[in-house]
Amino acid sequence: MITGCELFRINTVKKYPDDYTEATKVAQQELRDNARPKLSEYLDNIDDYEIIILCYPNWWGTMPMPVFTFLEKYDFTEKTILPVCTHEGSGLGHSESDIRKTCPSARLEKGLAVKGSNVYSAQPEIEKWLQKFINNFKRRK
Repeated sequence: MITGCELFRINTVKKYPDDYTEATKVAQQELRDNARPKLSEYLDNIDDYEIIILCYPNWWGTMPMPVFTFLEKYDFTEKTILPVCTHEGSGLGHSESDIRKTCPSARLEKGLAVKGSNVYSAQPEIEKWLQKFINNFKRRK
């Protein structure tokens, strides 16, 4: 892991289909329904974290609905969120503005969009993006 930070996976109680096409249909229906799927686990205490690197795939122009469930569960006041998404051509979509609306008291940093087909070779790009954030963060302190 590049950061050495603690990892928390946002998993749902109800599993998504293994079949890609079926999973995209479920995701699209959840978006239409503005669903908030129940998560299988939650963080014990968001206060333990100052910076959250929020990683997710871009599903239909934004974050998967379970990510909304996660974000709505906690108070992100005085927290910094760094969004990172995978995509196949739509970049971050409107996920940054959705994060801003969902967590208005958080500091939202400029996100990074990694094309899904480039994930396995993206480490230099991710490290450069993280270093830029770290340098800016140190200047603010």
